[in-house]
Amino acid sequence: MPPSDDANIIQIRRLNKNYGSTPILRDVDLDVRQGEFLTLLGPSGSGKTTMLNIIAGILQGDSGSIRLRGADISHLPPEKRDIAVVFQNYALFPHMTVAQNVAFPLKMRGIGRDECRKRVEDALAIVKLETFAGRYPSELSGGQQQRVALARAQVFGPAIMLMDEPLSALDKRLREHMKTELKLIQQRLGLTVIYVTHDQGEALALSDRIAVMEEGCIAQLSSPQEIYERPASRFVAEFIGEANLMPLELFKPGHKGTMLVRPEYIHTGDPVLRSDYRLVAQVQTLIYEGTHYIVSLQAQGRPITVRLEKGKLPVPLEPGQWLQLGWDANNAHELAQ
Repeated sequence: MPPSDDANIIQIRRLNKNYGSTPILRDVDLDVRQGEFLTLLGPSGSGKTTMLNIIAGILQGDSGSIRLRGADISHLPPEKRDIAVVFQNYALFPHMTVAQNVAFPLKMRGIGRDECRKRVEDALAIVKLETFAGRYPSELSGGQQQRVALARAQVFGPAIMLMDEPLSALDKRLREHMKTELKLIQQRLGLTVIYVTHDQGEALALSDRIAVMEEGCIAQLSSPQEIYERPASRFVAEFIGEANLMPLELFKPGHKGTMLVRPEYIHTGDPVLRSDYRLVAQVQTLIYEGTHYIVSLQAQGRPITVRLEKGKLPVPLEPGQWLQLGWDANNAHELAQ
């Protein structure tokens, strides 16, 4: 059942944007619920960043409307929208200290000195940077700068926080840490977040719902689990994670369509005998990734990828070897195309 209008803090209707004769957004409808973490996920050119910038007021849509708490903000300037933005490059002022950076949006809104000081202290405590208040951005690590940007964005209590690929400049280890921190802060403060990324792992880990963007349209809007397990189209299936896609008629003669099975659901050895679907495939490559192996195979001229835990790996396993593969019906998903 779709949420009622009362549950939606923002409502986007028939949003369009063209650059010249090229459509960037095409009749996009989107409702964002109060307190949810919603991710706009898609490849470059899918329209996700353009939509974020239109919500922020940085760009204007060609047609359509945006309502925030019921009020039409489509033509309001950014500073009148009660929306905060965290950019990919953090956009901190290099000549200001951490505390001054965080205080900036409060001063722009005319908040008194004592109240401003208290809010800055609270915001820095939330991101665990209380002892860094007097430092300058150049004296901080990338992760610390990101936390300052987050503190500055939420310090004035915006209705919505927009985040444009904020973790992309961080190294992998720090990115994983910041994902956890970001989700904890969002949940603790009850923030409504619209997050843009092309990273499927980020989207799956952080989001309450994901809007997968394809050529200016929302191809699917649902929970991370639903999008991963039951994608609405071949595009979504291939964009989210590794997808094994095979003609359905291989397993159900006379049936049209495509069967999807994820690599982690395919097994070998004794469980194959109890599987609903079975296939013989030849090993092409074997890649070790610590806790598991990624095995690339060929079956009837089609590539198959299998993810096997070390303890479940047939030994020895070498290129050219033939394997019986199997998977259960409840781990397969049928696509119309």
